[in-house]
Amino acid sequence: MTPRLTADFWVRAYLARLRLADIPAFVVARGDATAGAVLVKLATLDGQARAYQRSFDLMSGARVWVVLAEGAEAAVDAAITRQRGYDPDLWVIEVEDRAGRTLLEEEGLSD
Repeated sequence: MTPRLTADFWVRAYLARLRLADIPAFVVARGDATAGAVLVKLATLDGQARAYQRSFDLMSGARVWVVLAEGAEAAVDAAITRQRGYDPDLWVIEVEDRAGRTLLEEEGLSD
C-alpha cells in the first residue's frame, strides 16, 4: 500500500504551488485534516466554472482528477454544495484563473 499525504498537507502544498504560478486560490471549505477528500473548483471569471474530484482509473489503478461538474458557476456551486452534504469532511479549494489553469496535471498533483 502506498503511503498517502494528509489532506491538510496536500492542500497547503497545492496552494503554495498555485501561489508560485501567480494563480489566485483559497480554501472555501475545510475538511478533515487527515483523511478528507479534496475538490477543486476552477472559476474562469466569466460566469463559468468546473469542479474536479479525485477518482480511481479502474484500468490503471491510478488516482486521477475527473470533472464532477462544469458550466454556469451557480450550477457548479450547487453540485459542490450537494457533495458537501454527502461528505462533510470534504475540502473545497477555489482557483480563479481566466486561462483555466489548475496545475492538477503537474507531477506531484496529478497522482
